Formats: sequence, C-alpha cells, structure tokens
Amino acid sequence: MKILMVCLGNICRSPLAHGIMEHLAQQKGLNWEIDSAGTGNWHIGEQPDRRSIAVARKYGLDISGQSCRQFETADFERFDQILVMDYSNLNDVKALARNEEEHNKINLFLKDTIVPDPYHDDDQFDPVYQMIEKRCKELIVEFASTI
Repeated sequence: MKILMVCLGNICRSPLAHGIMEHLAQQKGLNWEIDSAGTGNWHIGEQPDRRSIAVARKYGLDISGQSCRQFETADFERFDQILVMDYSNLNDVKALARNEEEHNKINLFLKDTIVPDPYHDDDQFDPVYQMIEKRCKELIVEFASTI
C-alpha cells in the first residue's frame, strides 16, 4: 500500500498524518510507503512547521526529517491512495486527475469532513494531532483488510 497525505503547504496537517501513519504501519509490520505533499509551493524543501514537529515529539514521533514538497501528477502513478485534508485540497488535486482511475484514488482524509488547518492557532495543533491519529488507526484497519 502506498499512501500520500495532502494539505495546503505540507507543513502542518499532512506531515503529521505522514508521520503518524508511517509509525502505525511500522508497528503493525506493514511494509507500506507513506509520504506527504502540499497543493501549494511555498514551503518546498523546508521542514514541517515547528509546532507540528513539537506536537509529534510530544507523542513520541520525530517528523523533523521530512521535507516539504508539492503534489505533482506523477503522484497519481506512485500512490494507491491520496488522502486530502480539506475540500480546497480535494478540488485542487481532483483538477489534476487525468482519468477516472486517478480520480478514484483521491478521498478526504476524514471521509465526511475536514481536518482544520491549525496554522493560525497554536492551540489547535494538539486537537488536530488527536484527530489525525484516530483516523490513521482506522485507516490501518481499513486498508490492511483490502490487501
């Protein structure tokens, strides 16, 4: 299974989802490839936001080695699942899909709602972490049963 997590800048939500899912998959002995990307290009090559790094560290994860990158059409070929954090990301990634197969790989991370962007509110990083971790645990079960 190859999973790509996508948010706007690839500095807050998707790096957390990337790190959490990678950790959980490793714990379960799953040889999955997990990555993250942003729909925007503002932070290419940078580490995740310091607050994302800090909240991940609080829960025992080190995401400081991640490097932000922008989503590209080649990601459709590389990944089985492309999970986006909000409707804006969903629309941006779907606009790049070239066929139905690519279109079908794209889903909201939380199915029916969005992961709020904590960028402008320091107090939101912990609740966002909790939300993402809960969903990653569900996804491990869901995706492991399909392979």
